Amino acid sequence: MSRWLSMLSLALLLPLIVWSKANDSKDHEREGRRSCIDYKILNIGAIIDFHSLIGMEQKIAMEVAIKDVNSILSCYKLVLNFNDSHRNPSSMVAADLANSKKVQAIIGTKLDGATLVNEILQSSKEIPIISLTSSSEIRQIPLPNFIQIGNDITLNLQCIAAIICEFNWRKVTAIYEHDNGFTSYDPDILTKLSYSLSHVNSEIENYVAFPSVDTLLDPKTAIEHELKKLKNKSYNRVFLILQSSLEFATILFEKANQMGLMEKGSVWIITDDIASHLDSLDYSSVTFNMQGVIGCKTSFVELSQTFKRFKFAFRREFGLEYPEEEIENPYPSLSALRAYDAIWIIAHALRKSQSQGNFSMEELSKNVVATNHEGLSGKISFKDGKLLEPATFKIVNVIGRSYNELAYWSPESGFSENLVNQISPSSASASASGRVLLSNANWPGGSKSVPKGWVYNNEGRRSVKIGVPAGDPCPQFVNVSYDQRLNQTHITGFSIHVFEAVVKHLPYQLPYDLVPFYGSYDDIVVQVNNKDFDAAVGDIQVIDQRYAYAEFSHPYIPSGIAMVSKVKPDRSKETWMFMEAFTKDMWLLMAAMHMFISFVIWLIEREHNSELKGFGTMLWFSVTTLFFLHREPVKSNLARAVLAPWLFAILIVTTCFTASLSSMMTVSQLEPSVPDIQTLLRTNAIVGCNKNTFLIHYLVNELKFKPENVKGFESISDFPRAFEKKEIVAAFTIAPHAEVFLATHCKGYIKAGPTLKLGGLGFAFPKGSALSIDISRATLKAIESGEVQKLEEEMLSKTTCGSPNSNIIQNVELGPQPFFGLFGICGGIAVFGFLVSMAPLIGKKGKGFINYLEGTSSLLQIGLGIIKSCVSKNLSKYIASAPIQDENKNLEDVSNKMEQNVVNIELPITTHQHL
Repeated sequence: MSRWLSMLSLALLLPLIVWSKANDSKDHEREGRRSCIDYKILNIGAIIDFHSLIGMEQKIAMEVAIKDVNSILSCYKLVLNFNDSHRNPSSMVAADLANSKKVQAIIGTKLDGATLVNEILQSSKEIPIISLTSSSEIRQIPLPNFIQIGNDITLNLQCIAAIICEFNWRKVTAIYEHDNGFTSYDPDILTKLSYSLSHVNSEIENYVAFPSVDTLLDPKTAIEHELKKLKNKSYNRVFLILQSSLEFATILFEKANQMGLMEKGSVWIITDDIASHLDSLDYSSVTFNMQGVIGCKTSFVELSQTFKRFKFAFRREFGLEYPEEEIENPYPSLSALRAYDAIWIIAHALRKSQSQGNFSMEELSKNVVATNHEGLSGKISFKDGKLLEPATFKIVNVIGRSYNELAYWSPESGFSENLVNQISPSSASASASGRVLLSNANWPGGSKSVPKGWVYNNEGRRSVKIGVPAGDPCPQFVNVSYDQRLNQTHITGFSIHVFEAVVKHLPYQLPYDLVPFYGSYDDIVVQVNNKDFDAAVGDIQVIDQRYAYAEFSHPYIPSGIAMVSKVKPDRSKETWMFMEAFTKDMWLLMAAMHMFISFVIWLIEREHNSELKGFGTMLWFSVTTLFFLHREPVKSNLARAVLAPWLFAILIVTTCFTASLSSMMTVSQLEPSVPDIQTLLRTNAIVGCNKNTFLIHYLVNELKFKPENVKGFESISDFPRAFEKKEIVAAFTIAPHAEVFLATHCKGYIKAGPTLKLGGLGFAFPKGSALSIDISRATLKAIESGEVQKLEEEMLSKTTCGSPNSNIIQNVELGPQPFFGLFGICGGIAVFGFLVSMAPLIGKKGKGFINYLEGTSSLLQIGLGIIKSCVSKNLSKYIASAPIQDENKNLEDVSNKMEQNVVNIELPITTHQHL
């Protein structure tokens, strides 16, 4: 029981002890303050716009900060001297305050360092100046006590560019309020935006710079007028509000919503100037018109006790001082937090100067610049006059009465799901891609699907202006004609019909006007790049160099560079045409083998066969053997063994000769007069091509033809006349045109050599055009549905006379390589028969036979020499046709066998000669 009583007593005494300690500390603080008989006043000049919501928030935040600071400072008291910058240049007001020495520090919005350098006297440049917004580069400004607590606008632009990159929007429209006096104004805002977008393959298509809303007599009418011009001028629907006052943004979104610019397909992105005020905006007046807007909002810690105390004090003071604003729950924006932190920067610098016991303006300014502490808006430390720590942005999406937080972004880590991943990007929870994190966004018009950023609205707009090459070298593709009776221009052709079929597959109506263009294909692509045409339609070849000026749709038909030449004269009428069935080596080898085998048979039979005794008889026997007409009987079995395989070899060779000669006589008329490009270059031949296309440049620079050897023609119909007059040897054109030419001129012309592949034929669009993507998808639909193939068959193949042109013959001459095996067998048997027949003759005839053999050996040696020459010349070809494996071994084996056979034949003759 006593234990419970002691615990109860302790619980009752504990609050009294805490209250006593708190009173003691407060008494100690009061005693410290009473120790300073006279408080020193530190005047701070505050330059803000009292007529803007941002200025009101900054004023309240500074007043709350002054109360907090003065409650802990000893011997010093901070006093604010407010100055209204409404329609007054803030920098000029700051210079006047510094020169008059009425203040010891200056805090303001939109303070320009360059102006301050020129206006502040040298004796007053020691006064610390804090700008609540960032402007242009200040590193070269000789004002060491000037710092900017606002974020660099470049970071905001990089965040926007990252969002645009994730959704592949290629063009944007920039809107900004010019020099509004209190937001983060930068005169180079468009240059910086263009630089950021260039890194993500996007660009600024249009921009609108509005004057400050305070300078407009009728802001709503002026904004509505500019939006109407923008709507009628551009198809682009990706809008970026770069810098703006809250008042301007309110009117802008109201008018944009009324004019239908906030419907499906549109994208609106706001910077921190507006996004940081979303917590305080009234749903009925502002956020109702901002549904689906994406914003980059600077992230700061909202759960700390310091922030909660400040938010409570801010709401109370704001409601008391500005009840007419009718804001139900005023929420401190980033601008208010920075104003609060600016007061604390001076307070920390003052306390540091006091602790050093050497207070002076110079020391105060030095400590202001060197400040390093954690503020409500984040880490406060400076380098080169700007915040050292880059900001982390929260990607927000306006929906309903508030907004959703989609992701976080920072220049170091990119997109991440939460703030923890930004602080520790290597944590276990890896950051997802930006597109995944932003996939839950609600877009204007209530759409959940990602907008294209490009819409077509025919109301009050012109049709799409499409250029068409009037001087097309192939009228079947594009034909421009003028009807004088009706005073109308008619544009027809395969390419035009394909484009009409493609447009039908678009998910929207696309009114367009076809305009003839009398110039080259390269020129029409340049006109597209210059925005003289919204697109170019025709048989436009997609090549690399044209991508520097335009983008192209998916090719609707494949293409390449084809060479057309005349057909070579009919070789079947040539006198010695039959000799080309075999190569020269084949003829020589066949003759040598035949003579050798005939000699061996005669050598074997001459002693026992009276009909084969004379040398003339041997020659006649060799001739009749070719046609299987020999009447002389072969009595010896050895001679029959030599003759039998040779007769089989003759049968095979004659059959192949017949087939080769037949092939040459039946298809020789399809052989081109010039086989390939190398022949043209070697013979310095003159070639033709279409002069309004890229071909002249390609032939000279890529294929290395001499410029004087390339002749240009208006149309492919000019080629036959040039061929007949022998002005050109060959003509180059794109493959689809070549097919039409050969279908029209069926006789006498043929496609020669291989077709050089290119990118195909497509339609040209300005770089970054969203229409290019839609047309590409529609082109694929037209191809897959078979419409393009049907049009090709109907319009390009009507005059076709078959497809024999593809059967170009190659070299049909037969060489000895296919017969090496057969000839080797026959030769080996013949050599064996020769050796067998020589042995008894040597024994019987002795020296007399040797003398006789010496007289006939010259003929045999000539034959053997021919055989050796053919074998050595064709040996490499034979080996090359064999498998690569064991190549060296095969070469050595075949060579040894061939040489051994020849040596065996020569050995007896040589031996007897030495004897």
